[in-house]
Amino acid sequence: MSSLQENIRKIKSDLGNSSDIIIQEVRIGKKADQALGILYTDGLVDKNVITDYIRASLLLDTRFNEADPSNTDTLDVAQVLQKFVTTIGDAQDIHTFDDLYNGLLSGDAIILFDGSTKAKAVSAQGWQNRGVTEPSAESVVRGPREAFTETLRTNTSLIRRKIKDPNLWMETKQIGRVTKTEVAFMYIKGIVNDKVVEEVRERLDRIDIDGILESGYIEEMIQDDVFTPFPTVYNSERPDVIAAELLEGKVAILVDGTPFVLVVPALFVSFLHAAEDYYHRADISSLIRILRYLGIFIALFGPSLYVAITTFHQEMLPTQLLVSLASQREGVPFPAFFEAIMMEVAFEILREAGLRMPRTIGPAVSIVGTLVIGQAAVEAGIISAAMVIVVSTTAISSFVFPSYSLANSIRILRFPFIILADTFGLFGVIVGTIATLLHLCSLRSFGVPYMSPFAPMILPDQKDAILRLPQWAMFSRPRLISQINVTRKQNVPPRKPEPRQ
Repeated sequence: MSSLQENIRKIKSDLGNSSDIIIQEVRIGKKADQALGILYTDGLVDKNVITDYIRASLLLDTRFNEADPSNTDTLDVAQVLQKFVTTIGDAQDIHTFDDLYNGLLSGDAIILFDGSTKAKAVSAQGWQNRGVTEPSAESVVRGPREAFTETLRTNTSLIRRKIKDPNLWMETKQIGRVTKTEVAFMYIKGIVNDKVVEEVRERLDRIDIDGILESGYIEEMIQDDVFTPFPTVYNSERPDVIAAELLEGKVAILVDGTPFVLVVPALFVSFLHAAEDYYHRADISSLIRILRYLGIFIALFGPSLYVAITTFHQEMLPTQLLVSLASQREGVPFPAFFEAIMMEVAFEILREAGLRMPRTIGPAVSIVGTLVIGQAAVEAGIISAAMVIVVSTTAISSFVFPSYSLANSIRILRFPFIILADTFGLFGVIVGTIATLLHLCSLRSFGVPYMSPFAPMILPDQKDAILRLPQWAMFSRPRLISQINVTRKQNVPPRKPEPRQ
């Protein structure tokens, strides 16, 4: 419609006369014969932009004269906007109401013209957002102290600060019929596998849902295998981690409204690597990684091995240890299986309670609750002291994982292993382990084997799997991820200092 009043009436009706939709009608020109409408959403725009730039530019008669010096009675509004208003930011022509509502509710200022079917959307975003702070989920001793925020453009700028290369490309899509959430994915052209980029693009295009409120929505809809406890999409809130993943040939998916960025393809070893591994010396990082693999073994098999050995295979224990355990279990009314289940469930409840409680009292309540419940259960003869030690060691080992999503997978699998240990002993634990390994080897993440470089075994990629070689020896990228530009640097060892004469 070309009538300004009819357009404003329709906009008010479609938006339910919402009180945060501000509509201002102004008249411009020497004779005030040109009517305009300025629309914006209160709270999403910078009001200084509206007042100091848009309104001021439209109401200055001297600029109107400059717009059309040959005819002071006629005002070319489009020319005025082109010369003065659009200098404050991006400006786009709007021809449909859907585009108008999308821009209006995204923080743009909309300028309507009387007698024209075309409107103008001027970028004027200015909502309140959280600043760049220290990461809370991935804290490190040495490394950058910055984390992503809930603003998409802030997150993309943090990545571009790390990678100043014109080959860092980005594509943006709107996903969600109602929320219309901005989703962007970034990759380095010339390093990434083009087939992976095309697969990411196709999977994002297939998403048809009302709303996307967090990157977890995207993760569930693009992952390869749904029925698996293991995460096949990596996520991080650290810009340095995402930059390092991009340099390996992976694709980063950013979602507006969340500080957690997704990375595909994801490998099992990626969830056991931390950014701090590359900031320390190679020997220190290798030792820490060995401790992590030991921690995953204890966290997964600790309670099940205890239940299997004390129930079926007492002959594996030394005599003195067996006598000590038997004396501790004297008077305990429950078998080891029920002890393990009760303690594991109690600890999981305490951990979740500590996360949901206020930060000032959460850690104190969880620690004190664990100590009090464990000590009281031992003194009451309900739980043996050895079981408290096993469950506590298991719980501590589960916190060594850099990735919280992998820790959740181990928490889930711990209970089936306890059941197998109580039913079949060590035989059940071994069968469960083989089944888990077979399941891991069958997983893929965007076409890449989940367990590479172990299965299939890729010897050149072992330099950064369990152990980490020095930086000068890490001269190639993962073979199955980056198949175009595999060489990262020349394999030149550091020069030894010459002895003084």
